[in-house]
Amino acid sequence: MSAPIGRLAPSPTGVLHLGNARSFLLAWLDIRARNGQLLLRIEDLDGPRIRAGAEQAAIQDLLWLGLDWDAECQRQSERLLVYRQALEQLIHKQRAYLCNCTRRDVENAASAPNLGEEGPIYPGTCVARFDHTAAAKLAQQDGVMPNFRFLVAPGITQFVDRFVGPTAMDVAQQLGDFVIWKRADEAAYQLAVVVDDAASHIDEILRGDDLLFSAARQIQIYTALELPIPHFAHVPLIRGADGRRLAKRHGDTSLRSLREQGLSSKQLLGWLAWQSGLQAAPTPCTAAELVADFDLQCVPPTPVTWRGSFNA
Repeated sequence: MSAPIGRLAPSPTGVLHLGNARSFLLAWLDIRARNGQLLLRIEDLDGPRIRAGAEQAAIQDLLWLGLDWDAECQRQSERLLVYRQALEQLIHKQRAYLCNCTRRDVENAASAPNLGEEGPIYPGTCVARFDHTAAAKLAQQDGVMPNFRFLVAPGITQFVDRFVGPTAMDVAQQLGDFVIWKRADEAAYQLAVVVDDAASHIDEILRGDDLLFSAARQIQIYTALELPIPHFAHVPLIRGADGRRLAKRHGDTSLRSLREQGLSSKQLLGWLAWQSGLQAAPTPCTAAELVADFDLQCVPPTPVTWRGSFNA
């Protein structure tokens, strides 16, 4: 078997925190333990939310953790033409259509029985409604550019997640048609990551299980574009004592803040390794020291709970 190719893909919309560190550490170890190649991609398409200096801060945090990569950093903001070409392919295949519905329109159209796993399911208002962008703009009273949605194929999407196991989702019923091109005239997350991962020959993706539903969406895009589908592994998140994903209400868990409080990268990595089933105790260590004995199957299937302390 050929060596795997994976990636680290931070988004410069904020600072990296404890949960990001765990997901990136496991993704890095999963590739390094198999002598694979690791790439770095900055997912900087969410224009209004991009923070000045956040990209450099994320790179600094990754290096502080001892996580490296094997090629020049790639930025999604520099690849808009490639995404546009993929969109045009999907339009040609009749798998993408114009939509001028706002988020509020979708919420108002979706009654409680139509709620999916991630909120209101798009009701299909604009399927086959417009022939071209000008018609959609004319229908939009404020003249705002429309979105493009991906036309989801009916039926069950199945895949074997390397961590979760066999997974099956009815994307049409559980999630609905989703946006792949935004009003700001740029690719949305689901389309951009598929195009980027395929172009970089990435065949192993390890990330948090909050993106498990995204895998089913992305598999449909891979299939529509006739691209090879990578292997996925979705690991549990770090959550607060209240069971909710990490947020400001759980205190400042940014890597920058932890570093300023005097925590060393070895102490943090030791705690993460212990919580991830890779060490019997939170013994300080480096990322490189975890590579030789790394086994994804050692990672517990339950979320890590952050209780505000790195004590055992």
